[in-house]
Amino acid sequence: MNFETLLDTLIELACTVGLKILYAAAVLLVGWKLIKWLKRKIPQLSFMQQLDAGIRSFLSSALSILLYALLFISVAMIMGIPTTSFIAVLASFMAAIGLAIQGSLSNLIGGLMILMFKPFRAGDYISAPDISVEGTVKAITVVYTVLRTFDNIEVTVPNGSLANAVVKDMTVAETRRVDLTFRVDPAAPLEQVERVIASVLSANPNVLTDPAPSVVLTDITDSALLYGVRIWCPGDKYWDTRFALLRAIKLAFDENGIVMPHQQLDVHVNPQDR
Repeated sequence: MNFETLLDTLIELACTVGLKILYAAAVLLVGWKLIKWLKRKIPQLSFMQQLDAGIRSFLSSALSILLYALLFISVAMIMGIPTTSFIAVLASFMAAIGLAIQGSLSNLIGGLMILMFKPFRAGDYISAPDISVEGTVKAITVVYTVLRTFDNIEVTVPNGSLANAVVKDMTVAETRRVDLTFRVDPAAPLEQVERVIASVLSANPNVLTDPAPSVVLTDITDSALLYGVRIWCPGDKYWDTRFALLRAIKLAFDENGIVMPHQQLDVHVNPQDR
């Protein structure tokens, strides 16, 4: 190969490969700046402002990753890199990552469902018996929900578990019903027991009159009569009302000579069996 042939080959390579490199560099530069501009503008759109902050952050990050991936694939195609093999390797890599972090992905999807459908909100008092958690919701992220228990312990709950559990929201309604049960000596007159309980209920300012309180005889056992008390109170006063009524009714029973018998078992021994 003489010098002229080598020079012609180099010129041809410069005209083909060099132009591809320049074209790819220009696309990369313009695309990079365009993606940065979109990252600033998209969160400012009106429909994005209506979404929860956690969802906005997640969508912005996911869109940014997608745009960068498309940019690099476009640059690879301009450079003549076989995109089929490139996409296959990328897909295998993403599948491996997905299998490795499938638990975290479950929490991520659960967090998005909670943030989108809002079964509960920050500040609500919730209970999830299936996973044995209960407390006031302090924060909801796309992966975890942070609860503060009644004894001031902070609990971090994975959203995957919380999204699949039965959740009771104690705050969503303005009022709650308090159910109490009392064991009373069968010798106590029914009218007296009902009158004493009714007087305690009427004296408590948290007991609502609509719906009206209910005092009923629910069961008769061998050693006691069971009275059921049902009242409605403001939701944020549930525990205060419950504790106050238990104490006041016990004191009222003592003042009126109404006995609350304990459950007991009488065992009779036959001397002949010894």
